[in-house]
Amino acid sequence: MKKEYFNIGFVFEHDKVDAIIEDHIYNDKAGYVCSLDGNNFSIAMNDPEHLKVLNSAIVNNCDSTWVPTMVNRIYGTNYSNYCGADLFLDYIGRKKYKQFFLGSSRKVLDGLKKEMTKIDPAIANMRFEELPFRKVEEFDYQGIAEMINEEAPDIIWVSLGAPKQEQFMYRLQPYLKRGVMFGFGAIFNFYSGLEDAPKRAPQWMIKLHLEFLYRIFAEPKKQLARCSNILKTLPRAYREEKKRKRAAAQ
Repeated sequence: MKKEYFNIGFVFEHDKVDAIIEDHIYNDKAGYVCSLDGNNFSIAMNDPEHLKVLNSAIVNNCDSTWVPTMVNRIYGTNYSNYCGADLFLDYIGRKKYKQFFLGSSRKVLDGLKKEMTKIDPAIANMRFEELPFRKVEEFDYQGIAEMINEEAPDIIWVSLGAPKQEQFMYRLQPYLKRGVMFGFGAIFNFYSGLEDAPKRAPQWMIKLHLEFLYRIFAEPKKQLARCSNILKTLPRAYREEKKRKRAAAQ
């Protein structure tokens, strides 16, 4: 069950995330999962249309460490983040889903297919498709859905980067017959095995919740701009959520 914090319906508990996804897969329903890192969260806090897209998802998984920290401090809960990169490998490793990989470049997709087939050999026979570079409102959603519906996958991984991929999934969902979409941005690059592709941080940085620092050093221009927006947004979001809590208690 979703719980609303910062006006976003989050699902923090890993078992509940899985239960919602499994329900949609096994009951042949269509839906999408958003993975909210700090960037995606800050966009939602400043863009009502993006907030609407997130709240239309079946699951808003929390990739950020800052969001559960704020929720825990305000409400006395004990939530933690569920990193999208870990969730991706978890679902790949279960070796029981028919999957469709959508987005990124052919080079990255070929590398990803090679690497993921090492985990689940069945992936060698699954579809990996590029998307043309265009504005989110210009995609042929009916045509893309027809291609996906022919395969009838359980899971559709979408890599377009936030907030584009969330808006893409929101627009594509009405045309899908079944399948759960996951918008997971850079994860295709992380696990493509390519020498020149962005990499995840070392495990010691991940364990210390310092992955954001690694991303800053790897892509300073892009990540510093994002971090600036996040740092401007978090204090306001925290104050407003405390006000909501006090108002609800009255």
